[in-house]
Amino acid sequence: MIKLTHTKVLRNLSAKSFKANKARNLIAITAIALTSLLFTTLYTMGLGAVGHMQQAMMRQAGGDAHAVLKYISAGEFTVIKDHPLIKEIAYRQLLSDGVQNKEFLKWPTEFWYYDNKALNLGFVELDGGHQPAAANEVIADKHTLQLLGVPLTINAPVHLKLDIREKTVERNFILSGWWENDPMFHTGQIYASQAYLVAHTEEIQHTYKKDHSSTGTIHPYIMFNNSLDLRGKLNKVITESGYSLNESAVNFVQSNVNWAYLSTRLGNNSGLLFSLLLGLLLIVLTGYLIIYNIFQISVLKDIRFYGLLKTIGTTSGQVRSIIRRQALFLSVPSIPVGLAAGFMCGKYLVPLIIDNTVLKGTAATIYPNPWIFIGSALFTLITVFISTLKPARLAASVSPVDAVRIAELHYKNKKNQKNTSHHSMPRIARFNLGRNKKRTLLVIISLSLSLVLLNITFALSKSMDVDKYISSRFSDTDFLIGHADLFHQDFTGSANALSDSFVKAVQAQLGFEEGGYLYGDRELLTVENSSRKTEGKSDGVDAIGNPYTQVYGLDELPLRQLQWIDGQPDYGRLASGKYILEGVALNDNGTPYWPLIQYKVGDTVTLHNNTDNSTTELNKKYTTHTFTVLGHVAMKNSNSDRMPMNYNFYIPANIYKELVQQPTVMSYAFNVPSGKENAMESFLAHYTRTTEPLMDYQSKLSVRKEVAGMQQTVETIGVTLSLIISCIGILNFINTILASIIARRQEIAMLQSIGMTRLQLHSMLALEGIYYVLGTGLVSGWLAILSSVLIIKPLCRYLWFFSYHFIIWPVLYILPVLLAAGIFIPLVVYSLNNKLSIVEQLRNAE
Repeated sequence: MIKLTHTKVLRNLSAKSFKANKARNLIAITAIALTSLLFTTLYTMGLGAVGHMQQAMMRQAGGDAHAVLKYISAGEFTVIKDHPLIKEIAYRQLLSDGVQNKEFLKWPTEFWYYDNKALNLGFVELDGGHQPAAANEVIADKHTLQLLGVPLTINAPVHLKLDIREKTVERNFILSGWWENDPMFHTGQIYASQAYLVAHTEEIQHTYKKDHSSTGTIHPYIMFNNSLDLRGKLNKVITESGYSLNESAVNFVQSNVNWAYLSTRLGNNSGLLFSLLLGLLLIVLTGYLIIYNIFQISVLKDIRFYGLLKTIGTTSGQVRSIIRRQALFLSVPSIPVGLAAGFMCGKYLVPLIIDNTVLKGTAATIYPNPWIFIGSALFTLITVFISTLKPARLAASVSPVDAVRIAELHYKNKKNQKNTSHHSMPRIARFNLGRNKKRTLLVIISLSLSLVLLNITFALSKSMDVDKYISSRFSDTDFLIGHADLFHQDFTGSANALSDSFVKAVQAQLGFEEGGYLYGDRELLTVENSSRKTEGKSDGVDAIGNPYTQVYGLDELPLRQLQWIDGQPDYGRLASGKYILEGVALNDNGTPYWPLIQYKVGDTVTLHNNTDNSTTELNKKYTTHTFTVLGHVAMKNSNSDRMPMNYNFYIPANIYKELVQQPTVMSYAFNVPSGKENAMESFLAHYTRTTEPLMDYQSKLSVRKEVAGMQQTVETIGVTLSLIISCIGILNFINTILASIIARRQEIAMLQSIGMTRLQLHSMLALEGIYYVLGTGLVSGWLAILSSVLIIKPLCRYLWFFSYHFIIWPVLYILPVLLAAGIFIPLVVYSLNNKLSIVEQLRNAE
């Protein structure tokens, strides 16, 4: 054998073989384009949505710093700032405990000093003016200035009422600059100059460990070299600087890592990562199967051609080179088309994702990121070349004799098929599919994957638990009303109580059904001190050392909505006034923070309340009330002031009123009849906007709409991806049927010549399609079950408002449609490729 070495000859052979397979080329180009489209859509959605959501969450968190230290002093800052792990540190100092202008009742506002690094990390870019320099100059966000009625003009007067250690200090400033506030950040920001720090040095002395005043506390931003293991790095910085992570230690330093960074949330969730990787692998497998099957069929169809090439000196490597070159020819026109279409598809879907999440309202602009196209093109090329490895190896290893034998395998059982009268059409159809079991299985799997992805999509969507979402984070009743401060986590007690007029206005509405008060005030009651150690910082103590506690008094409606964690629910015993419930905060998955529980069921709790209005703390008299812990209940936004203390308890409202002289109404929960929710929400929105702007509300209806939007988004994305994959699967099916009909052209002609009617032929082809669909139904059913258990179920464990639901109906709904396609496609393909008579077909085959 003479080795063929001329490169130009190889190129010509490859090009001519390429041109001779026009039908294969069209299907392959479409399949590769769809694979490229699939990858590009995924990358655009993934990088676009995750990037936007992470950026939005950073803005919601107040900056993109890796971590922040809290409430530290100047001395502690000096020691920590030079730690070698810190790449960059930004100085921020809080200059008051709050801004008390009446305009900020629904817009909590803070007064800070930020250095240049902090301004950069906090996304502060001035739209006008300049940074503050003089002691009386400030900059602020536009919404805060709008509420104050301050024009966007340099030197415009700004009057602030500052809370300095529980004293109101009024100061006049002038405006030097402003910036556009981010819609995700719901806190007003006013920044003073460094000259202000010098002018008010005594006022901003650090006293936090004495009185818990925020005035003068330093909250530096920290940047490390990367975002990996942020908590570990931050802990190392604190401990190696000589400070403690123990909250009860004297040298404790409070800190947080930026929760917006994905590495802080996914790093330890191996189950979640496994589910996501498994889902991605499923999609990659789809692209692989179609391209592999196309080239496998093509090689088998042209196997005699490759055998003849071996006879004229073509080496195995050169045969593989011909197939790889053809794959490259097919990729060149198809990948760019897929990239462009995929980017447009992803660009459409990303805003849809954002608009149906808590980030709604933020601009979701997706730009052509080169890494999206590079990654998608690379993945598609890798998929193409991996898909061609085995077909190329088969073509390269075949000998001329084997090529003839493989090409004639179709006639191996010709004897058994000479007389069709002895065989029914279903039996012949099953036999035809069994000729190449591997190819049949690949087609079935590729068709099944689209159904599996569709099933995953709807399973994920239907696992979104609306009631859990509402119950865990919002109200257990239809509506909850209260002072605006309550919904901004700034409720303290009588100063921001719910107005009686608001409650009466609600009760007067035609849609009102039932309601109940919730009472609470964190400054009225203390719990008797004992040897019990709390894990949190102290919430303050009275004159004899008893820590303040938050005790909630609940009317019957909200009381019966409490979620019991342990103990036996017994409202009769609770009503006796001898029992009490301890409140426990929950994490995102609804799991109680057990270490924060102070009492066991059956323990005794002693509460104290001052009984006169003495101004001297030491002269106050105390009454004692003793209770037995009946159980523990979940603390939620609907039944608390949203800022848990170390000690939190629940009792019936009538018992609560016996403990305190002037009970404070914290909120009012109520229900309306079905169908009246929209009318009541419209009333509440208008009332809180025009009649009592200091009041606010929370609605179950709006939360349901939010979750419904999220479900629609998941379904839209999943259906879109399923359509792409189903197109790939159907292409694979068409390609298989086409190759089968072409390969069996002589056989079909022979069967017709010995008596097979056109109706029998059509029945045979239709039955083959039906068997493909039946196989698809069986395989997709099992894969749907496995994917539900291995992908959806683990995801639901990590997503707090998901409750796993097993479903299979999407597969069952689509199978009839697929069945119609399975019957129709083989008949159409045969009709388009059977223009010759039986005699001409037999002659051509010879």
